[in-house]
Amino acid sequence: MDNLFEYHRRNTISVKVGDIEIGSSHPIRVQSMANTDTNDTSSSVDQAIRIEQAGGELVRFTAQGVKEAQNLRAIRENLRMRGAKAPLVADIHFNPQAAFEAAKVVEKVRINPGNFVDRVHTLKRFDYTDEEYQLEIEKIKNKLYPLLDICKEHHTAIRIGVNHGSLSDRILSRYGDTPQGMVESCLEFLRLCIAYDFFNIVISIKASNTVIMVQTVRMLVEKMNEENMAFPLHLGVTEAGDGEDGRVRSAIGIGALLQDGIGDTIRVSLSEAPEKEIPVARKLVDYIQSSAVRQLKADGVEIDSSVVNPYSYHRRETIQLDKIGGGKVPVVIADSNVVPSLTVDYTKEQLSNSTLFSLCYATYSTYEEVKKRLTDKTVIVLDSDGYPDKREGISGQRAFIYRLINDGIKNPVIIRRRYEDTDVEAVQIKAAADLGLFFIDGLGDGIWVEAPNIDAKQVISLMFAILQGARSRVSKTEYVSCPSCGRTMFDLETTLSKIKEKTSHLKGLKIGVMGCIVNGPGEMADADYGYVGSARGKVNLYKGQTCLEKLIPQEEAVDRLIQLIKDNGDWQDC
Repeated sequence: MDNLFEYHRRNTISVKVGDIEIGSSHPIRVQSMANTDTNDTSSSVDQAIRIEQAGGELVRFTAQGVKEAQNLRAIRENLRMRGAKAPLVADIHFNPQAAFEAAKVVEKVRINPGNFVDRVHTLKRFDYTDEEYQLEIEKIKNKLYPLLDICKEHHTAIRIGVNHGSLSDRILSRYGDTPQGMVESCLEFLRLCIAYDFFNIVISIKASNTVIMVQTVRMLVEKMNEENMAFPLHLGVTEAGDGEDGRVRSAIGIGALLQDGIGDTIRVSLSEAPEKEIPVARKLVDYIQSSAVRQLKADGVEIDSSVVNPYSYHRRETIQLDKIGGGKVPVVIADSNVVPSLTVDYTKEQLSNSTLFSLCYATYSTYEEVKKRLTDKTVIVLDSDGYPDKREGISGQRAFIYRLINDGIKNPVIIRRRYEDTDVEAVQIKAAADLGLFFIDGLGDGIWVEAPNIDAKQVISLMFAILQGARSRVSKTEYVSCPSCGRTMFDLETTLSKIKEKTSHLKGLKIGVMGCIVNGPGEMADADYGYVGSARGKVNLYKGQTCLEKLIPQEEAVDRLIQLIKDNGDWQDC
């Protein structure tokens, strides 16, 4: 990876999409995806205008078939007549012919390597000889090259969009359900495009698991560097959910990569109206870009990949002091404990009155001064913005921890940051982007957010949400919930609200709520239970990866899900 201790944005080629350009020195673009029926021209146009008015710079529509792809022409013409200028993107799964039609109409086509030509994902394993594997690549070439011809003729860009939940059986047979498999799925298509002299490409590689998402994108960038590729990247966390959880999980995954200088366009995937995604994405991008200039330059700090590997999770080894460090889950610290259902591990007063010596990094001017004051009873509180001279940014905090690792120092580290905002959503986005990456990389032993202008209960809830979103500590029910789109088979936002209302007390249980089968079974592969749209107004219910009930009427499905949880012994009364 590039230097983690001095921010600079990754260099890429520039890709033209309609009247805007993505990558290179161009602004980081924000976008969303419509959830209307693509055959409903009027509703689709109205929603696209709302997205653009909210600040969206690209609008994506699903095109399940040729009919939907062809109707994108009517949508585009109506949008231009009404003065809307945002380029349109067609989202294609399973149907190359739909891609051929869409590429003649819209400015960009997204194809999924997992299902553009390959066998529909079955969660089974198939063995391929080298010869059989190469024959499958030839099949892809035979479908991909005609699409590239159309794109060349119409100046249409392509997004090669890999999703963790829809890897092909061919990729799974050779690489398994791994970051390496996701990366190779993308590289296969990139190599074919380059061989055909087509470079108008944006890439995405997404997962609902923020740790997998961040590690896989980092790995992809490294592999592209090795092969002299410099394509711009679209970032997103799939199935992020809604409310606080959706904002926090998105900001953790996207924010961690933007802090690394990776990312040229983003989509925050919320289970809410598409236009609500744009302000969240805008706040995240604006914050990272404004904070990047504050990053401390830390020369001479090297990463020992045997100790810290940015492509796989490894918790930093620390000594245990009381409840902190030593492999314990990261602790939560607050000024006071005011949320009975989310009990903090230490209040500020308890920590200061404990037998532990809490050393605040910002009190001292250099790492060496801190190092001289360490004892075997010291918990390090690693401060940043707001203390007292605002000289420390993310890269400086990282540099401090890596210096500890290099010196073999195993004192636990609590990451503390302060925010003066009065806007709850702004604090959620900033704190998740700043703090989440430390827990994704296994570098933090505790979290301490100070936001004096926000209700204390919301601050405590936020800290627990960051730890859960970074896969470091489970404190509540987790929902893997996709944003609705034109493929969604039921009212996803209302359904998710009903499921949360009835199951939010089931701490540690993971429930997938998915609008359709494209990514559904795959993205919720590690969920305990799944609620997946299977036909219009019909739902399939899963226990793990096994579908137990099919084609349940939507009006009965939530109650049937509750009964399924009860039947399997995972229900608890409130």
